[in-house]
Amino acid sequence: RAGADRRPLPDARVTLVDAAGNVVATSTTGEDGAYAFTDLDSGDYSVIASGYPPVANALNVDGSGVDGYDIELHHPDE
Repeated sequence: RAGADRRPLPDARVTLVDAAGNVVATSTTGEDGAYAFTDLDSGDYSVIASGYPPVANALNVDGSGVDGYDIELHHPDE
């Protein structure tokens, strides 16, 4: 999501990296800004979004199920 109005951003590349620095999965956001990673093991990960100024955030996956996680992206002039 980007900007003060938190509008969804399409075509951002989202990468999931494990605690050892290994790329676990990649995804590209859809028109609605959504992305998904499936079949993750419990543990600590970093979520890295690029295609706009890059952002990296820590994420802990605990157990199984469906969870949501928004990552904020901004254009350089915002």
